[in-house]
Amino acid sequence: MLSPIESCLGLFRSPNESLSAVLCDWLIFCLFSALIKPRIRKTLCSGSVLSCCKLQLNQSTTFLYSKLSSPLQSSKSKSEDLNIKQNTMVMWVFGYGSLISKAGFHYDERIVGFIKGYRRVFYQGSTDHRGTPEFPGRTVTLEPAEGEICWGAAYKIAKKEDAETALVYLEVREKQYDKKEYLDFYTDLTATSPAVSGVMVYIATPDKKSNVNYLGPASIEDIARQIIQAKGPAGPNRDYLFNLEKALHEIGCKDKHVIDLANEVRRILAEEH
Repeated sequence: MLSPIESCLGLFRSPNESLSAVLCDWLIFCLFSALIKPRIRKTLCSGSVLSCCKLQLNQSTTFLYSKLSSPLQSSKSKSEDLNIKQNTMVMWVFGYGSLISKAGFHYDERIVGFIKGYRRVFYQGSTDHRGTPEFPGRTVTLEPAEGEICWGAAYKIAKKEDAETALVYLEVREKQYDKKEYLDFYTDLTATSPAVSGVMVYIATPDKKSNVNYLGPASIEDIARQIIQAKGPAGPNRDYLFNLEKALHEIGCKDKHVIDLANEVRRILAEEH
């Protein structure tokens, strides 16, 4: 003799089936729920999302019922998604000057690479680190240059508290740089897509209204002589230049502007002594 469940299944599998597949599955679930223990039914009915799965009855009869996902599982999934999002919401900072060799903040990873469409130039005046208001030094900024690239180092800061601390530090250190850009960062010259997108970069623009310390272009000799004479709270301006030259050499970058300027400073110093 067939059980009530098997009889129901036979009805639903008949050629004259008139109920929709969705209603059929729902009725099967209701019948199954009514026959099991109340405590188990309460547990199963605590969910809200239905997905199809198989339940084996009496080792011979198989039917489809809707599997309920519990609120605990749903909550866990949301928590895991949140963790994934938090892990991807990291801060990246690109250094092309003194940041290459001296970050000054805690970071989780340092990657050597480049940005596109810019070149490094000693056009920014420094009145707080490598010079004074009376005699400013010169530091590097970025100048748009189609087809060119600028090598440096990108720093990954994963933890929220580290990122907040780094940002406060950088806002003081780079306070004379009036613009922040978020650029694509590459590590491979042949790559068509960036290694990291949205890397933060500090830039000193030529806009005299927002950047009163911008000095702009000059001859290599004039820039070299200014660097030789300038010094500030962070030390002589020439040390900044030589440290940058060394840092670029260590990452395998040959920056003609920096190399020519460093050589000119050494030439003038040699003549003076």
